[in-house]
Amino acid sequence: MSTLYSSFNAGLSGLNANSTRLAAISDNIANTGTEGYKRVVTSFQSMVMSSGSNYGPYIAGGVRASTTRLVDERGALTSSSNATDLAVSGRGFLPVTAESALGSSGALPLMLTTTGSFRPDSNGLLRNPAGLILLGWPADPDGTIPAFPRDTIGGLEPIRINSNQFASDPTTNIDVRVNLPATGTRSDSDGLSHDVALEYYSPLGTTDTMTMTFSPNVPATGQSNEWTATVTDPSTGTVVGEYTITFDDQPPNGGRILSVSQAGGAPGGAYDPATGSFTVTVNGQDISLNIGMPGDEDSITQMAESFIPVSTDRDGSPVQSLVGVQVDATGFVKAYYDSGLIRTIAQIPLVDVPNANGLTAMDNQTYSVSPDSGPMFLWNAGDGPTGDIMGFTREQSATDVAQELTNMIQTQRAYSSNAKVIQTVDEMLQETTNIKR
Repeated sequence: MSTLYSSFNAGLSGLNANSTRLAAISDNIANTGTEGYKRVVTSFQSMVMSSGSNYGPYIAGGVRASTTRLVDERGALTSSSNATDLAVSGRGFLPVTAESALGSSGALPLMLTTTGSFRPDSNGLLRNPAGLILLGWPADPDGTIPAFPRDTIGGLEPIRINSNQFASDPTTNIDVRVNLPATGTRSDSDGLSHDVALEYYSPLGTTDTMTMTFSPNVPATGQSNEWTATVTDPSTGTVVGEYTITFDDQPPNGGRILSVSQAGGAPGGAYDPATGSFTVTVNGQDISLNIGMPGDEDSITQMAESFIPVSTDRDGSPVQSLVGVQVDATGFVKAYYDSGLIRTIAQIPLVDVPNANGLTAMDNQTYSVSPDSGPMFLWNAGDGPTGDIMGFTREQSATDVAQELTNMIQTQRAYSSNAKVIQTVDEMLQETTNIKR
């Protein structure tokens, strides 16, 4: 009778195992349209109850089911119209955190996902419709990313973009090109000086001006070919730079810069003949003035009899408005402004673990690190084993509906067969009961 009862238990375990498989199949089919969903597979393991002898009654052990979520299996990537729709092409996970954790002290709890449609909320935080907030390393004001630890999440912060809605791009370099009259440094010259107004953008986005004055050094006899260049801040009358420019009067470099010197203690940074520049400081702002290299035709010149302001080219721009944000393949979040300025505001690392299928599955297609997954490490996207971060992209569900429907038919048949075993055992037990009649 123990053999008969073991058949009953084996059939019952078959019903339970196939119920588990059907539940996994149902979940997979239900999430066919869920972006970033990872399908669940069910595997069966036999349970052996007999002693292994070929003689005597056989005790059926039945079967048990176990499920595994294939987190390392990726769905197809599709394009979208939102620049911050992100998906990982290859290995790695985007770091996110729950909205409810923002008010907590200490490091934010880390959650992992492979895709998300992130858009700025009222506070400028990039979040998806499920309320998950994208994390990254914040950039310094100059757009560089500081060094952060890679084995902890202490440096990760919510990515905020509205704080960069306006930005200034202060001037750092001005190219000055003028022609000074060759007759200005003769002994019979009237000693007339020439001014050039140099506009620049301040760190506050305002337009300010400094003056560069060229004064000839008139000798008692002959010709000096020397001019004193004085840079002045008109708002304060302060001289911020003073230099003596000597021009060549011999071929083949006649009229070009021969040398630039500076008296001891004179204001302004040293002239660099390798770049043709010197630096002056105006209201705490360092600006490099490029007048050209010695002997170079593209420089300040001293030719003919007329003063000609050829050009003054500056970099920088006034206050700009944010027009968009994009994420490149290496995870750098770049803000685009209406003047054409592009500024890096953050970097999104990719999280990798040794065993992705060992991650603990959570709601909203997110996962958390577990002992089975192994420790996490933060990589730059595209480095090491990780893939790229794709903007304008979403990852679709990894479910294959045709395969799941096939599996469902097989599961239904297996369930019916196990139910038939239980029905048969019940009939046999009934026959045993009828022996007494």
